[in-house]
Amino acid sequence: MLRVSPGAIPDKRMHTQGAGAAEAHGLHGTHVGFILLPDYSMIAFANAVETLRMANYLSRRALYRWSVLSPDQTAVPASNGLAITASADPANLPGCDMVFVCGGVDVRRNTSDAVRRLLRRCASFGVPMGALCTGAFALASAGLLDGYRCAIHWENLAAISEEFPKVRFSSEIFVLDRDRITCSGGTAPLHLMLHLVRAHHGAQLVMDISEQFLVERLRASDERQSIPQPACIGPGYQHLTEAVEIMAARIEEPLPLTELARCVGLSLRQLERLFHRYFSMNPAQYYMHLRLRRAQELLTHSSLLIMQVTVACGFQSSSHFCKAYRSLFGHSPSEERRRHAGAAQPRTTTWRASASPARSARLEPAALPHFAPFSAQAVQVVLGTA
Repeated sequence: MLRVSPGAIPDKRMHTQGAGAAEAHGLHGTHVGFILLPDYSMIAFANAVETLRMANYLSRRALYRWSVLSPDQTAVPASNGLAITASADPANLPGCDMVFVCGGVDVRRNTSDAVRRLLRRCASFGVPMGALCTGAFALASAGLLDGYRCAIHWENLAAISEEFPKVRFSSEIFVLDRDRITCSGGTAPLHLMLHLVRAHHGAQLVMDISEQFLVERLRASDERQSIPQPACIGPGYQHLTEAVEIMAARIEEPLPLTELARCVGLSLRQLERLFHRYFSMNPAQYYMHLRLRRAQELLTHSSLLIMQVTVACGFQSSSHFCKAYRSLFGHSPSEERRRHAGAAQPRTTTWRASASPARSARLEPAALPHFAPFSAQAVQVVLGTA
C-alpha cells in the first residue's frame, strides 16, 4: 500500500530555517486536493502530481502542496491494483485552492452519493473544481458542470454526453471554463498542469520541468484527443463513421458534401444532423477542421513549402488557406512554421537546461487565462466567477 503525504519541501535546508524563512521561501504554496475514486487512473493522477512535485524540486520552493482524499478516508485502489491511502480529512477540502476528482474505469459505479455530496459542498465554498480522466462524470452527476464546457476521456465521450445534455462535452485534451478545469486521461494531465504552472510561475520553469520529463512539446488546450471515430460515435451510426473516413481519405481533393452524403447513403440533411449531434458542428466545418489539422501536422513535422501544404490540404489559393488557418489557430501558417522551426531536425548535441528559441516557441501555450497566485478568491476573479 502506498502512502502519499502532502507535497514535500524539496530542499532539506528549508526544514531547519524556521517559520520566518519558510514564509520567505513561499512555503504556503498553492494547495491542490485530489479526490480519488475507486479504480482511478494511476497514470492520470501521477502525471498531475509529479508535475507539481517537479515544480517544487526545480524551484527549490514549496510552490505547490497537495492532499489525497477519499470520502471515507480509506485506501483507494487504482485500476492497476495499487492503493493510495488518503492523507487528509475531506472536511478540509474547502481550504484547498483547487480540487480535482480522479476517475478511471467503471466511473458510474464508483461515483457514490457521498462523492457527490462532497463535491457539491466543496463547490459551495467557491473552490475551483477539476477532473482528470473520467472524473468529469462525477462532477456532471453532481450537477456541477451544467452550462460548462468540459473534457473527458474519449472512451466515455459518446455515452456520457448523451446522459448530461446540459454539459458541453468536448474532445479537447483539457478545458478551462471559468472555475471548472477538466482533463482527459493518460498524459494529458501533465500538459494541463504545465499550463497552470506556467500561468503561476512563468515559462522558464515549465521548460525546465519539460526537460526533466523529456517532454518535447507542450500541448495546447484546444488540441483534440486522438479519438477512434467508431468509439466516439458509438454503435449504430456506421454512416457517420464512413463519412469521417471518406473525409480523412479525401484531404487533397475534398469531396462535395452532397456527393459525400450520397456515398454513405444519407441525405445531406441527415448527415448534418448527425454531425451536429456528435461533433457540435456541421459537415463543412468538420471537414475544414480536418484539413487544417492536417496542414498543422505538415507545417510542424515536415519540410514542405507552405504552398505545397496549401495544395496538399485541398486549398485552391494561399490567401484562402492563410485566412482559414488563422481563423482556427489564431496565427498564420508562416508563424506556425517559425514557432516550430527546427522541430523536425535531429538533435546532435546534449539538451541543455537553457532552452533554445525554437524550444521556447514549442512550449508557448494557446490562449490561457492568466492565473494570479492561486487563492480561491483570486481564481474566481480571474475566471470571471466573482
